[in-house]
Amino acid sequence: MLNARVLTALIRATHPEPAAAVTVVSGLLALSVGHPLASAAVVTATIGASQLATGWANDAIDARRDAAVGRTGKPVASGAVARRTVAAAAVLAAVATVLLATRFGAPAAAAAVTGLAGALAYNWPLKRTVLSVLPYAVSFAALPAFVVLALPATPPPWLLVAGALLGAGAHFANALPDLADDAATGIRGLPHRLGAAGSGATAAGLLFAAALVLV
Repeated sequence: MLNARVLTALIRATHPEPAAAVTVVSGLLALSVGHPLASAAVVTATIGASQLATGWANDAIDARRDAAVGRTGKPVASGAVARRTVAAAAVLAAVATVLLATRFGAPAAAAAVTGLAGALAYNWPLKRTVLSVLPYAVSFAALPAFVVLALPATPPPWLLVAGALLGAGAHFANALPDLADDAATGIRGLPHRLGAAGSGATAAGLLFAAALVLV
């Protein structure tokens, strides 16, 4: 049984703020496109499980890098929870994502699995490459695709484009605070190659483009 200290560390290792934000937005989107309450709850749980898997996998994969640059706020790097425990939790959450998504049929499940696969591919190996933005774009496009396909209905192309642009912009914005630490541990994703000024401008341009598409 998990004690309170380990449970708290596991929660912190999920990257709780962005995970909660994406999960809540997914639930609101599900309600807005016409899901009944019970169906919207399962959609939300599916996205929530995917977010847990992504966050836990990230901390398990990056544990040595986080320790090397002194990120004591990371539970695995600080020793608050074992890397093996977080990795096992990531596997369980990934399996839960697939099982929950299959309730909505093959097309919706494929979209959910694509989104999860994109996020995991970012964690390893694409974070280190010039293609680091690709999994963000794919996963953020797959999210609204899953929500709409789960109705079932056909997602409009503009919604997928907006999701991809939003995800790409979020990648550059999220990378900005960690550029120096990442570079010190061998991470050379696209934001690191563009630098702080280039990444900031790219993030702003992509998020503005996403807003235009939504409008």
